[in-house]
Amino acid sequence: MIREIGVDEITRQIRDMCIQANHYLSEDMVCAMKEATEKEQDPLGKKILGQLEENLKIAGEEMIPICQDTGMAVIFMEIGQDVHFTGGDLGQAVEEGVRRGYTEGYLRKSVVGDPLVRENTKDNTPAVLHTSIVPGDQVAITVAPKGFGSENMSRIVMLKPAQGVEGVKQVIWDTVQEAGPNACPPLVVGVGIGGTFEKAALLAKQALTRPVGEKAKDAHIRSLEEEMLEKVNRSGIGPAGLGGHVTALAVNINTYATHIAGLPVAVNLCCHVNRHVKRVI
Repeated sequence: MIREIGVDEITRQIRDMCIQANHYLSEDMVCAMKEATEKEQDPLGKKILGQLEENLKIAGEEMIPICQDTGMAVIFMEIGQDVHFTGGDLGQAVEEGVRRGYTEGYLRKSVVGDPLVRENTKDNTPAVLHTSIVPGDQVAITVAPKGFGSENMSRIVMLKPAQGVEGVKQVIWDTVQEAGPNACPPLVVGVGIGGTFEKAALLAKQALTRPVGEKAKDAHIRSLEEEMLEKVNRSGIGPAGLGGHVTALAVNINTYATHIAGLPVAVNLCCHVNRHVKRVI
């Protein structure tokens, strides 16, 4: 049975989600920040976490963006194979949703149309849209505005298979260490292992949208997440990079099959707000 969805509904949802994501921290991040403040033993680190929580509280109460960098809109859409979009072009509907969200929500417009000419598009479009076809008649939309303080600290490395898990650990560790305070810790560390060059990066980006506290399904990956989170939090970087025991709130790792000759590893860092909103229509 085909279910029809008007593209105007997609526009409306994305418009609202852009505004929501930039003003209100997701519930998983609220819990993670509260837990981090309770765990932090360093007096300065605890004070900084308290200030960050106060900033988030004020942002929600007064409708002020939780970060001045309201990001580039990254959107994931899982489209049920029994869905038929009506009333226009889906891609244009997504762009219109972002345009309305950033202009009507008075959010900072940070996108330049040409990466070398660098002229601002003045409405934060175009977005970065990732679509996938899944069973069913629903559409799951995730809007994840990505600031570039943390994006610029990310990396992808094409390891040799012989470097194995120890090589993966080194890439994660080096990325966090070199980022230091620049990615606005405490961080969420998204990691993608496997696939191809571009697939590993996508896996890492998707890992950031997994709720903090939700662990990987495979035991060996879950163990790797826990090990690297513990190691990163022993780095001493701490909140805002000023020292402490909470450098990261989570290390989320996604994996995919890969070629016998390769071991791609991508690390996508995100700051303490790690904005993401998901809705199903």
